[in-house]
Amino acid sequence: MSVPVAPEPPGGWTGRIRLIGAALLIVLALAIWLGGPWTERLQGAWFDAHQALWPRKVATLPVTVVAIDHASLLDIGQWPWPRQVLARMLRVIQRAEPAAIGINILMPEPDALSPERLLAQAQVEDRALAEALRALPTHDEQLAKAIAAARTVLAVAGTSEPGKHALRVAPVMVQGAAGDGVLPRVPQYAGALSSIEELDRRAAGWGLVSVETTRGVIRRMPTMASIQGTLVPTFALEMLRVAQGAPALQMQVSGHDVAAVGVGRLRWPTEADGAVRVYFSPHHEQRFVSAVDVLDGRVRESELRGQLVLIGLTGVALQEYQNTPLGERMSGSEIHAQLLENLIDDSLLRRPRWASAFEAGVTLVLGGLLLWAVPRWRSYLAALLLLACVALPMVAAFAAFRWQHLLFDALTPSLSLLLFFGVLLLLTLADSTQQSRALERLVQAQREDGARLSGELQAAQRVQTATLPSPETLHGDPRVDLYTTLQSAREVGGDLYDFFMLDERRLFLLIGDVAGKGLSASIFMAVSKALYKSTMLRTPDADIGEVMSMANREVSRDNPGDLFVTAFAAILDLDSGLLHYCNAGHDNPYRLHPSYAAPQRIEDGDGPPLCAMAGYDYRGAACQLRPGEMLCLITDGVTEAQTADGALYGNDRLQQRLLELQRHGAGAREVVEALHADVAAYAAGAEPADDLTILALRWNGPAGGAA
Repeated sequence: MSVPVAPEPPGGWTGRIRLIGAALLIVLALAIWLGGPWTERLQGAWFDAHQALWPRKVATLPVTVVAIDHASLLDIGQWPWPRQVLARMLRVIQRAEPAAIGINILMPEPDALSPERLLAQAQVEDRALAEALRALPTHDEQLAKAIAAARTVLAVAGTSEPGKHALRVAPVMVQGAAGDGVLPRVPQYAGALSSIEELDRRAAGWGLVSVETTRGVIRRMPTMASIQGTLVPTFALEMLRVAQGAPALQMQVSGHDVAAVGVGRLRWPTEADGAVRVYFSPHHEQRFVSAVDVLDGRVRESELRGQLVLIGLTGVALQEYQNTPLGERMSGSEIHAQLLENLIDDSLLRRPRWASAFEAGVTLVLGGLLLWAVPRWRSYLAALLLLACVALPMVAAFAAFRWQHLLFDALTPSLSLLLFFGVLLLLTLADSTQQSRALERLVQAQREDGARLSGELQAAQRVQTATLPSPETLHGDPRVDLYTTLQSAREVGGDLYDFFMLDERRLFLLIGDVAGKGLSASIFMAVSKALYKSTMLRTPDADIGEVMSMANREVSRDNPGDLFVTAFAAILDLDSGLLHYCNAGHDNPYRLHPSYAAPQRIEDGDGPPLCAMAGYDYRGAACQLRPGEMLCLITDGVTEAQTADGALYGNDRLQQRLLELQRHGAGAREVVEALHADVAAYAAGAEPADDLTILALRWNGPAGGAA
């Protein structure tokens, strides 16, 4: 039989488990606090899930994207268009009086389709035609005049190489800098790519369009960058400055970290590198108007009046679309439009600077709670506590996002707690295995010592057998049919059973199994049986759970060998069929009745084996037997019987035999003898693995007539 493992005394292996667990918990908390590639991946997936579940709802659309789309390319021609077309489009848009116009197109070279460029490339023999072409204004000149007439922002892209163009930017007022010549911690570029000088100098603003993805997804966008030591605002921020007519932008820093940026009356907190987190909405067609519709006058001026207008490429193969947390790919112009909407309606997502330290602290607190509870609580309670430790941070993080637009990482701490809990279980399993092996070695030593006493075992067997009651003592009572058998694996064994009448109507029965076999087990069995019977007789009217608790104290009082006893005790009222019982770590008895589709088992009223936990408060249970219903009680010598090859008899074979006997309406003796014979036939030729005991009791009803 399986030997229960006693709790390790304080300061033993359990103490080492707690020390290892505490060290692991500190390492996990530090990893969450300091961050790293694996935490960034988990956080990215976690924060994307927030936006996928609750994307931003768009109330107003302050930005209109004039899209150079597929329809425009079909109507006007392939890209690039002559810049006089862009100039005409700018003039049409400007007549509507927008707040500002942003051209999200880089034009670093003169227009190759301008008349003077064509004249230089072609051989025109007609002198009059050549002079006429030279007299025409260049396309770049026309576009420059249109840019100058409107509040226009041109795009600037950061490069890894020094740029050839002059860099024009709006002034940035930095407050709280760490010292002279020290730049804030913002993205750095060695150079910039901008439009040609003729266009660039006529613009009202210049904004950065470069955005670094996080593993292919746009989640954060910079508000400022440094190009050759000069602070350059992002495209959206510069459009807001031009729209307000503000002379400069503001940046609040703390040391090297950026705290906030502002323009005019608006101010936004940022992350340490000056980036902000965009709260994306799904793609909205209402944001877009086609460039060809603008040129052909099909867009009403009222649709553009007061709007921030972005001119950008959206046609197929003209621009690489970027992944967003929503799982949708969007053009750069739409991403800049979404950032503008976030800035205007103050819907940016925010991750507090203390979030990582807070998440590490939560991990320490919850992990410490698990470290305290796992050794003390039952397994299912510890598992429920783990689920609570995982669920509560997740619910709180979702709530903070939903109502405050705050981002807290609950996924990384939750996975860390799951890993921590798993390590605790593995360490506990290793602890249990070590203790089990130690007890197995002890049992083996006891077996070897018992072999030296073989000369006295025959006499001990006769004494042991004489102490067991005979089923014939109940044959005169028609209310009950009882039969038993006990077969020791050696001359004497550790199985026990007992039954006797407490009064005229109540029958007490007991079956048990002592850890181990042989002489020591038989002696402990005899002591345990005598003490249990004495306890029962002293308190015949006590609750069966109280009797088990008293017996546990009695048996545990003098147990120098640290043996354990599994026991099932019951009191059957022979007049009513009411069965009160308590199980101390024993195999659950079977209930057989012709009305049952399959044998049932008693699975409540249980507790640990006797001597496993001193002072344990056992609780009994009760069930109602039907007339003709049979209880079949066994020790594990039945299910653990094995062939010479080591194949176990097992529960499945036992239940199949009980089902056959139930269908045939077998009596108590027939059940016991049939099971005994089947086990013997199965294990023929193999040494008995353990003592075997079978006790069958059928309640025939108050008058002795089974239903």
